[in-house]
Parts: sequence; C-alpha cells; structure tokens
Amino acid sequence: MQFIRNFTSLFSHLAAPGRHRARVAVACPHDESTLEAVDRALALGIADFVLVGNPEVIAARPFMTAYRDRVELVPELDTDTAAARAVALVREGRADVLMKGLLNTDNLLRAILNKEHGILSPGSVLTHVTATQIPGVDRLIMFSDAAVIPFPTAEQRVAMVAAVAKVCRGLGISSPRIALIHCSEKTSPKFPVTADYAMLREMCAAGAFGSAVVDGPMDVKTACDPHSGAVKGIDSPIAGMADGLIFPDIEAGNVFYKTVTCFSHALNAGMLVGASSPVVLPSRSDDTESKLTSLALACACA
Repeated sequence: MQFIRNFTSLFSHLAAPGRHRARVAVACPHDESTLEAVDRALALGIADFVLVGNPEVIAARPFMTAYRDRVELVPELDTDTAAARAVALVREGRADVLMKGLLNTDNLLRAILNKEHGILSPGSVLTHVTATQIPGVDRLIMFSDAAVIPFPTAEQRVAMVAAVAKVCRGLGISSPRIALIHCSEKTSPKFPVTADYAMLREMCAAGAFGSAVVDGPMDVKTACDPHSGAVKGIDSPIAGMADGLIFPDIEAGNVFYKTVTCFSHALNAGMLVGASSPVVLPSRSDDTESKLTSLALACACA
C-alpha cells in the first residue's frame, strides 16, 4: 500500500477501483454538515451508508435517489434508540464504521459502552486519534489524545501508542515512528510521565507494537523538525521524522490541536479507536470538510 501523505490522496485511495467500500452507520444525521459530508462521500465513492434517524429530515435528500443502491435509511425518531440501533449495526457486522450526527456525545457513548449491547470489549481502552494536515508539512501527522483520556495511566498510554500505530498503518506507514512528547528530552523523577515513556520504549524494543519505533521524551519541534534535532544533537531514530505524537495529557493534546487549527489553518480528522470499529465523533459545530476527512480516516482504518 502506498504511503498516504494528505487527505486528497486518502480520498483517491479509498475510491480506487476494486477496493471494498466501508459501510458507515450514522446515528441522527439531521444537521446540514453531516448530511453534506455523506453526500460528498457518496459522490467521491469512498463509503456506503446506513442512516439511522428521522425520515422527514433524510428521505428527501437528493443523494437518497442518486445513490439508492449505496445508502439505506433506518427510520428512528428517538435519539437514544437511534444511537443503540447504529451501534447494533456495527456489532452485527452490518457496518464497518460508526459515526455521530446531531446528538450529544454522551448519548452515543452510552450505547458504545453498554456492557451487554455495546462495541467495547472488556479490558479495551477507548482513545482519540487525530490526523492533522498542516500547511508546509509534507505528511499527515497522527496524535493522541486530545479529547477522551484526561490524565492517562500507564495502561492507557500503551493503548494510545497502539492506536496511533494502527492509524499510521491504515495510511500505509508500515513501521511508524512515534514520539513521546514532553517539554524536554530527559527522563526525570520531577515528571512521572517520563517513567511511563521509558516503559513504552522498552515495550517497543520487545516488539509489543509490532514494527515501529517509539522514542522520547522529546518536544514537538525535535520530533517533527530535522533541523531542530540536529542542532540539539538528539540521537534518535525519530528526530525530525515523527509520524505520530503521544501527548502527556489531554491538556497538551488539546492545546496542540487547537493551536495548529487556529494559527496554521491545519485540516484535522479525528476518531475514537479501541472499539470493535472506528468511531467518527465530531463536535456538532464541526464543518463539512472536517467531518468528511474524519469519515475518510475511519474508513481507511476499518
């Protein structure tokens, strides 16, 4: 598989002749940006859909006729029931990806985490992975966690590294380079997170994450900018070439997410990893482009 460096290439990859299209179950696709993302995904040929929601909102959309063989409507007016039915489609193998429409995140998470009918296996960790396309950077960069895990435990950090590695491989990076981010390059008892980082390095060396390179602590600039690593004399196989970034906590991850979006005009795609399928969990305020890229990322990893 080719190394996918940007979202345009990702769309082309997903629409390639002969490739199996992922089927996406969308709970409550009642807002314009979600419906537009569905329309564009159908037009691009990157996914098929099962739309679980209000037929008065969905049925009259032109794509319901134009792509009648690739989109199905499951009528449901109640939000919680719609969430449960969309999750059931994944659990039963009738959909490959789950996507949130116009409903509260808590409603969908309750259905995902339901011990009897959900799609999170006991012992699994749900974490958020973002792929960001930053102007001037020659590749997508994955990072975790900016949205779900506030202050990761050692076990959760292991899951975060595994999730980022999985997403990298979904984009054609066979041996991802994952940097453990901190404000310096030294392991120190002053920063307990760096002890977890030492453990993650050892696990990677033992093959816990498959073919991958995990190193750190290091700052973002050292991880992503070759010049910075060279000037500092950082001896790391990752320095300047990171494919993925693991942040110490949600505060750091979220600040990075908002900073590259606001000041660098980055285009981001995000999803939950750890359930039996990728989960596209956009904010209700996200625009069509963000929802479409997130949908494409999930389809690549399904």
